[in-house]
Amino acid sequence: MKKVVLPFCILLFAYVASAQYIDTVQTPRFFRGQITATNNGISLIPNFSLNRPAVMFDLSLGKGRLSFDPMIRFGLDGKPWTFVFWWRYKLIQQKKFTMGVGAHPSVVFREVSVVDNGITKNFMSAQRYFAWEVSPTYIFNRNINFGLYYLGSHGLTKDIVQYTTFVAVRSSINLSLSPKCILNLYPQVYYLKMDDKDGMYYNITANLFKRNLPVSFNAVVSQAIQTEIIGKDFLWSIGLVYNINKTYLKTK
Repeated sequence: MKKVVLPFCILLFAYVASAQYIDTVQTPRFFRGQITATNNGISLIPNFSLNRPAVMFDLSLGKGRLSFDPMIRFGLDGKPWTFVFWWRYKLIQQKKFTMGVGAHPSVVFREVSVVDNGITKNFMSAQRYFAWEVSPTYIFNRNINFGLYYLGSHGLTKDIVQYTTFVAVRSSINLSLSPKCILNLYPQVYYLKMDDKDGMYYNITANLFKRNLPVSFNAVVSQAIQTEIIGKDFLWSIGLVYNINKTYLKTK
């Protein structure tokens, strides 16, 4: 596993270091994201979790309206959890309204136990999916926006969930607690259908920032309202986040 994790970390931090310099040839590009260490990895669909500490790389590299947004997540023991490779495009980008579309292939890793001649052996199983999204958002002002989010996915092998539908009503609220301290809140209510089972859930994410400091604190709470889907009705996590926001500037 070290052979997987070490090269990835080296490439990541090399890219972060290089992004501190001004690009003199290309048009403006960006490199943004968060690296989070948490007590409990919460999934992209927030009623599922790793149920143990995790490190999560949620990154965005792009230019203009197009971005590549990989989500690479591991348990703190080094075992892979999910690899998601989003491609996203801002189909509409206005002052008060935006709408993004995206698609991704992904791999979810699961630990499987097999008994062979009376001996239990554990190995990692890779489950492959393809997913797509639409995310219209109305911007009330610089501190509040409101939107809808649709995510659909299809399992690429017959032994996993074949069709998933995720529809959320969500908002973003930015609160200034002091001249230097900001609290971002992301509440959402969502409907989830996985093959023939479905459920309703409530979820909120809170991020606490200090201006000009790249490190922040993160908390996530998810509660089932009514569901047929197997899983925990209540999930929570807290995390320490390193925030990245680099821009390549075009100069003459």
